[in-house]
Amino acid sequence: MKGYVATKGKQYYAVIYEGLDPVTGKEKRAWHAAGPNKAEAEKYAKRLAAEIEGRNDKTRSLTFGAYLMNQWLPGKANTLAESTWHGYRRKIERHILPTLGKTPIKRLKVDHLDNLYDTKLRPTDPGVKALAPKTVLEIHLIIRGALNDAVKRGLLNRNVADAAHAPRLRSIPKHEAQAWTASELGSFLHAAAGHRYFAALWVAANTGVRRSELLGLKWSDIDFDKATLSVNRGLVAIGYELTESRGKTTNSRRSIDLDPTTVDVLTGWSAWQAAERRAAHLEPSGRVFTGTYGNVIHPHSISQAFERIARNAGVPIIRFHDLRHTHATLLIKEGVPVKVVSERLGHATTAFTIETYQHVLPGMQADAARTFEALIDTSTGDTRKKNRKKAA
Repeated sequence: MKGYVATKGKQYYAVIYEGLDPVTGKEKRAWHAAGPNKAEAEKYAKRLAAEIEGRNDKTRSLTFGAYLMNQWLPGKANTLAESTWHGYRRKIERHILPTLGKTPIKRLKVDHLDNLYDTKLRPTDPGVKALAPKTVLEIHLIIRGALNDAVKRGLLNRNVADAAHAPRLRSIPKHEAQAWTASELGSFLHAAAGHRYFAALWVAANTGVRRSELLGLKWSDIDFDKATLSVNRGLVAIGYELTESRGKTTNSRRSIDLDPTTVDVLTGWSAWQAAERRAAHLEPSGRVFTGTYGNVIHPHSISQAFERIARNAGVPIIRFHDLRHTHATLLIKEGVPVKVVSERLGHATTAFTIETYQHVLPGMQADAARTFEALIDTSTGDTRKKNRKKAA
């Protein structure tokens, strides 16, 4: 690191060379006021240059893995949802550290990243499973974000991830939402009758709530008089440990109107749960849906039960999350306004709902065209009648 003294008027400045600007490519120099004495200014410039050089020596020995795990990731804990943070950690530990963890951060090159992405997409080891392009893109975004912060901290002059060849979002095929027909949903619910989780599955199917929202419900969230259910929290599994979240977005916290049958199902389940608790001398947890011993239902457990019941019902096997898609798809097909469906699902925007369920909308477009045609026919028919009366 080089430093020298310059003057502006009667003031001396210690000028420190800081390398090239990663955007413009021009040299960067920092000017530090050093007083009116040239000798003192020269000492100050020498000391600043030595301090910065010392920091650079530490940076030269800093590995990418140490930076990720000891500096970048701990800092992200304050800005990310807990489940997202743990997802970052898993991807770093499983996919980044084994390959790039020991590489000094200053020696990290575009080729290193390109080789990592290519190996993950097209592994040469027959025992290694290829990752989905979406997962590789997520790994790239973690690396790019971490290196961006390293540039901001002055550890690097440029972010090599900006030039790496990761999968593009537009080229990644979207997961196509699957949904049951009304008949298939009816068969599933019929097969679920009598199961410990029947009430939970019924509510999921009839409200479109997410699995985490369903398991996070408390009896205080349900207003039986107004027939509404309030979504205020979620219960998610991180690893296998359970943690409570506040929802994906502000829109996630919402009120959903319930139909009379769903109110009856919840009323019956409430009475059964209370009787079971008294008989088994269990302390009330306040949660709507509980396991055999009054314990919290693990998300994996209800998903596994859902799949078993679906197989017994002889209906197509879909994900638990697709109960939500089934709820939305059936409503839209029946002509319920997309705005209403969007509010029930807790989507951030109606546009997202339209994009997600655009495969359902073409039929509605045709219905709309026929409806408008009928309006025009009615209108022109009335006009013709009036004209005939005038002519008579």
